Amino acid sequence: MARFCSWLAFSALLLAVVYQGGRTTILAQGIAALSIVVLFLHALLTLGVIRAGAFLAICLTVTFAIENLGVATGFPFGAYEFLVAPDLPHVGAIPVIVGPLYFGIGYPAWIIACLLLGTDVGGPANRRELAFTPVVAAFTLTQWDVVMDPASATIGRAWAWFESGGYFGVPLSNFFGWFLTTWLFFQGFALFAYRDRGRRQSIRRSPAFLAVPVLLYAASALCHLPPLLDPDTAVVDAGGRCWSSADIRETAAIMALFTMLPVAVVALMKLAGMADPLGAETVRADRPTHFLAS
Repeated sequence: MARFCSWLAFSALLLAVVYQGGRTTILAQGIAALSIVVLFLHALLTLGVIRAGAFLAICLTVTFAIENLGVATGFPFGAYEFLVAPDLPHVGAIPVIVGPLYFGIGYPAWIIACLLLGTDVGGPANRRELAFTPVVAAFTLTQWDVVMDPASATIGRAWAWFESGGYFGVPLSNFFGWFLTTWLFFQGFALFAYRDRGRRQSIRRSPAFLAVPVLLYAASALCHLPPLLDPDTAVVDAGGRCWSSADIRETAAIMALFTMLPVAVVALMKLAGMADPLGAETVRADRPTHFLAS
């Protein structure tokens, strides 16, 4: 019964993310905060306290440092500033909520990358995995930004680009900056876990349990479908260029359906292949997942 209730509550969260996650309302922000809490608890149970703490600490340190560098110098994202949450505490020039948001999509991206490559979710076991996993994770996370950034910068006015770019006001440099930032924190965690590989815990988790962050990642793609029903309005970016909100939303939906969603579906297929037909559906976090699929 407890397991059924847990999955029922999680299903309700998924539906809430799909329905509200593509908007910038207070309700959407509350749902995002709840999702981040769920994902951190999942990380604690999957990676263990030390590695989950290291993942969060490295993520926050790297992202706040580079975001502050970006606001101060324009490198590596381009000339921009945050408009969202001006009354909240800041880390330098960056609202405190930005770091947890990186974690909230970064942790699912890490799990997905490990599933796609067949590597241990707890960290790389060899130098090949040490090099490859952070790259795949960074691409997985950056495509989320490709989907959501134009609407957030124009319709949502969460941040502003002073020099309007061609992607609904967002410059190409932003996505290079996102890839660099996320690769750095994934690589940092991979190095930490690789050096700590001799002290791995034997943590057994079912494929269904590992599906939790993947499903939340998929929901963050599908959340761009409900806003398609919103009326079209003209929006102006910080560079003075005018755009159609309907065009922005439709582009976000197209990008989400054909970038983020396929990646999540393939990861779920990988998990489905790990299920033991006799019912012993367990994945050990101290061994590479491709060994467990056999």
